[in-house]
Amino acid sequence: MKTLKALSREELRSLAPSIFNHTVGSKLTDKYVHIPTDTIVDDMEALGWFPYSVKTVKSRTKNAATKKHLVQFFNPDIVINDEKGEADMYPQLLLINSHDGSTAVKFEMGVFRLVCENGLVIKSQDFGGFKMRHMGYSFADLRVYINQLVETLPTVVANLNKFSQVEMTPEQQYEFALKAVEARFGEEKQLSSDEIDNLLLAERKEDVGNDVWRVLNRVQEKLTSGGFGYMNARGKVRKARAVKNFTQDIDMNTKLWALAEEFIAA
Repeated sequence: MKTLKALSREELRSLAPSIFNHTVGSKLTDKYVHIPTDTIVDDMEALGWFPYSVKTVKSRTKNAATKKHLVQFFNPDIVINDEKGEADMYPQLLLINSHDGSTAVKFEMGVFRLVCENGLVIKSQDFGGFKMRHMGYSFADLRVYINQLVETLPTVVANLNKFSQVEMTPEQQYEFALKAVEARFGEEKQLSSDEIDNLLLAERKEDVGNDVWRVLNRVQEKLTSGGFGYMNARGKVRKARAVKNFTQDIDMNTKLWALAEEFIAA
């Protein structure tokens, strides 16, 4: 089974130089207190959380170094095992930051599924994330916030178990896929019944099954990867692109998670 690997400082700098940028946007006032991402990375490692993936918002301007970026962390000592007792998922913490004043330091909780590299952002009233405004920062505050998120993990696991225990009829799966398509595209794009069936098709043995968790993973992975055909508002067939913008990715996953919760509540 694949395991996650922490990125070195050299790898982080190569993938996202903006993480190490300490220059802020020129239009910010004196009230803005810069919280450098590399400082947070150092402190997260001190708390046992290591970066394994990083993404940045593409920009053609000279201010690219201050734009929004995402760092995903895992803790090698916190693993969710499958029914066989083998490592199946890592809870993950997602850090979003920018150096231009466009966003506060923001953390979200998610689950990284090893078998398909599926990052699912968990967002509900029971557990979620936190923000720190660029008006001051301390390691002590970060530790309190992270510990509060870790304390929600039993609730996370309980919800995952509910997803695995609820079976969906073929009609419910089709309905889920239709609503999932709307979560990504809105109402202006439509898929044929064959493409909907393809979204629901299991590509690996670990995803075979009719429970909410497996259906969610199958549909989420294909909506993220793209490559399927859809009809646009003008009636022309186009091929969906992969979701590469991490803001769009998080938004879609949040909606899909909420959609899955509707089916376990029914």
